[in-house]
Amino acid sequence: MAKDDFDVIVFKILSYLYNCLKNGVKVEVCNLREILKVDIPDSYWDYIIRELYYSGYVEGVILFKYISTLDEGVKIQDNFKIKPEGIYFLQENSRMAKAKKFLRDAKEWLPWI
Repeated sequence: MAKDDFDVIVFKILSYLYNCLKNGVKVEVCNLREILKVDIPDSYWDYIIRELYYSGYVEGVILFKYISTLDEGVKIQDNFKIKPEGIYFLQENSRMAKAKKFLRDAKEWLPWI
């Protein structure tokens, strides 16, 4: 597993969103990638956010098509948050447990983990 693996990034996003929800803290959408320490291409980031939205794990995402390429773009809104399905996935999925262990073992601690 690597720090830019899909499961690791999904774990970081969902953990952050769940922590914000539990503590009544507003999600800082404008610098979300910096907070999560995620340095990946925009297309990969968009793919991950899109999949979280399609899976029903998050809300507050707008999907749109680029006219020039017909690719699907992603816009994260200020009301970006985890849904109950996302909480369950975060807590019960074995891949999320592996991602959490990887981050702890790699000493990539995040304050909300």
